[in-house]
Amino acid sequence: MFRIGNGYDVHAFAEGRKLILGGVEIPFEMGLQGHSDADVLCHAIADSLLGALALGDIGHFYPDHDKRYEGMDSLILLKEVYERIKGLDYVLINVDSVIICQKPKLAGYIKDMRTNISRTLGVSMDSISVKATTSEGLGFTGRGEGIAVLAHALIQKIND
Repeated sequence: MFRIGNGYDVHAFAEGRKLILGGVEIPFEMGLQGHSDADVLCHAIADSLLGALALGDIGHFYPDHDKRYEGMDSLILLKEVYERIKGLDYVLINVDSVIICQKPKLAGYIKDMRTNISRTLGVSMDSISVKATTSEGLGFTGRGEGIAVLAHALIQKIND
C-alpha cells in the first residue's frame, strides 16, 4: 500500500539569524524567523511525511512554545519524524520539494541539501528532489519577505 502526503511551510526573513535550508547554511544577509533553526525545507518535508499517514503536522509534535525545541537542528526533527513513520511499518519511496524565494539564489546549494536530507532519512539521493524557483517578484516571496516550501512524500507499507 502506498500513501502520499504534502507539506507546506513558510518562514519570514529575520535579521541576526542564519539561513539554513536542508541543513545547509546559505550565506545571506538574513535568516529565517522560527523557534527551531527555521529550516523551512526540512519542516515541509516532515509535514509531508506526517500527512501521508494523517498524523497531523510538526507543530503537534514539536510545539513552538516548548523550550526543548528552541534552536533545534531541523535535520534532527526530520529524522525523528521519519523514525515515527518507519515505526508504523512504512518506508520512504521519494520526496519532491520546491523552495520558493526571490533571493538568495540557491542552485549552488541544492546538491548539498539533497545529500543532507538523503543521509538523514537513510535513502539514496535519487529519492530526494529539491528544486528552487522564484515567484517572479509576486507575493511575499517575490517581495523578499520570506521563503515558502512545498513538499510531497510517497511512502509504502512494508509489512502488510
